[in-house]
Amino acid sequence: MKDIPPGDLVQSPGAAPATATRHATRISHIVEEVVAEFSDERITLGDLSAFFGDRAFGLLILLLCLPSLIPGMASVFATPMLILGAQMGLGLRVPKFPAFCARQSIRRSDLLRFSSASSVWLRRVERFVQPREGWFTSNAGDRLVGWLTVYVALMLILPGPFTNGPPAAGAIVMSLGVVGGDGRTIGIGVLLAALGSLFATGVLVFLGWAGIQALGWLL
Repeated sequence: MKDIPPGDLVQSPGAAPATATRHATRISHIVEEVVAEFSDERITLGDLSAFFGDRAFGLLILLLCLPSLIPGMASVFATPMLILGAQMGLGLRVPKFPAFCARQSIRRSDLLRFSSASSVWLRRVERFVQPREGWFTSNAGDRLVGWLTVYVALMLILPGPFTNGPPAAGAIVMSLGVVGGDGRTIGIGVLLAALGSLFATGVLVFLGWAGIQALGWLL
C-alpha cells in the first residue's frame, strides 16, 4: 500500500474514503483527522471503520483504549474492542462490526478530551515509533495482537479496582506499534499488555477468593 503523509488523510470532496497509514502514529494527528472529517457531534464506529480502511484495526483499538484510562469509561468501549481483537486474531484484514456495534458512537468533544488526558506519556512513546519490520509485523504477529486485545478487553469488561489502566496502557502502546508498523513497539506493547492483563486477572481472582471466604465466614 502506498504511504500517504498524515496531512493528506482527509479526503477531498468526491474522492474515495481516505485510508489512514502506518505513519499517522501521533494521537493528536489521528484525532485531528477524525474531527476534521466528521462534522456531526457524534461519530459512529461504523463511520470510523470506513474512514480508516485497511488500517482500521490498529487505529480503532487505539481510539477505543483511550477512554479506558479515564475511570468509569472502560466497559463502554470494551465490547467493540473485544470484537475487533477477535476478528484480528482470526486473520481478517478489515473489521466488520455487527449492526449494534457499528451504531455505537463517540462524541467529537470526548475524543479530544481523551486525547489530551493521556497526551503526556503518549507523546513520549510516540517519539520512538517508526517503521521496523519483524515478527510482530507479520500475519502471525497480527493474530497474537488480536487475541491479546481480546484478553485486555475482557479485563476492561470485568469490574475491579485498578484493573483497567495497566492492560489498557499496554494495549495503547501495542496498537501504536501496529499503526506505525513498528515491530519493536508492538513487542513492548505485547509485553506490557500481557503483564497488565495478568495483574488485572490476579486482582480479580483475589477478590473472588476473598468474597468466597467472606461468604463462608458469614454462613
